[in-house]
Amino acid sequence: MIRLAVVGVGHWGPNLVRNFHNRPASEVVWVADRAEKRLDEIRKRFPDIRLSVDAEPALADPTVDAVVIATPTGTHHVVAKRALELGKHVLVEKPLAHTVEAGRELCALAAAQKKLLMVGHVFLFNPAVRRVSEYLKAQELGRVLYISMVRTNLGPIRTDVNAAWDLASHDISVANEWLGAVPQSVAATGGSWINPGVMDAVFATLRYPGGVVVNLHASWLNPRKVRDITVVGEKKMLTFDDMNITEPLRIYDKQVTDLRTNTAYADTFASFRSSIREGDILIPRMATGEPLRAECDHFLESVRANTQPRSDGNVGLAVVKVLEALERSLAGNGQSVEVEA
Repeated sequence: MIRLAVVGVGHWGPNLVRNFHNRPASEVVWVADRAEKRLDEIRKRFPDIRLSVDAEPALADPTVDAVVIATPTGTHHVVAKRALELGKHVLVEKPLAHTVEAGRELCALAAAQKKLLMVGHVFLFNPAVRRVSEYLKAQELGRVLYISMVRTNLGPIRTDVNAAWDLASHDISVANEWLGAVPQSVAATGGSWINPGVMDAVFATLRYPGGVVVNLHASWLNPRKVRDITVVGEKKMLTFDDMNITEPLRIYDKQVTDLRTNTAYADTFASFRSSIREGDILIPRMATGEPLRAECDHFLESVRANTQPRSDGNVGLAVVKVLEALERSLAGNGQSVEVEA
């Protein structure tokens, strides 16, 4: 039985408590949050859990094996650092930290303490995302040309971070996973209309090795909830609609082949034409299941087996490096910015 403390039960924290508590593999023994109202809600549902407005008693409890952190982004570093210093394994919600420097410190501390540091990039545990990873590794689509990623909704509206840090972090983690790389450069623009200085919508272009272009649209100021990804390859194309629970993936057997002729006149139609091949559309059968449950199970298994988690600190740090570069590009009116190696 792995005993856990959950710090932060605002928007996402209660889901973590639900997945970790009263299960054969784990139990939540502490919940900490500064808001008494939130603690009252936990008390009603889980009367056996100890509660505190201060995280320190939960972190310092010697019977606690691991700490789960779902506090605002700016506090991730200080809470995770304290938990690691006290010898706890840590699962921290995305993003890992608010700066590359802070994220790098957490990774180094986890290694020094020989404790697990995992980041809650929950889409890496989505069955459809895992299936696409398999397709790309098997070269089912051929060479990837570009990826388009749209993530919009009306709220929740943040005041501590912009839409890139809150929403695009999901897509960056997925793109890094699928392409097996980190972008070399980014360029981004956006707009702030609700809270001064906080971008409500971000439009970004990420350039990966091999000429792969990834385009992101992230916004919490949009009338439609959209989680849509298109992957265009040389041989086939693929779409992922996370709002379609039963049939999220579609593989299109479509491609464009250039046919050139040796005509004497290069300015004629015969000198160049595009041949578009229209094939079948495959809808793969997907396993059902809650990605968050899969993420929590993976964390527990990693703790038990002392193995490196799929979304470890280095995976989270790579995402923060991209987010920092996006921040610099936004401040520079969309100029291209190199991503730290």
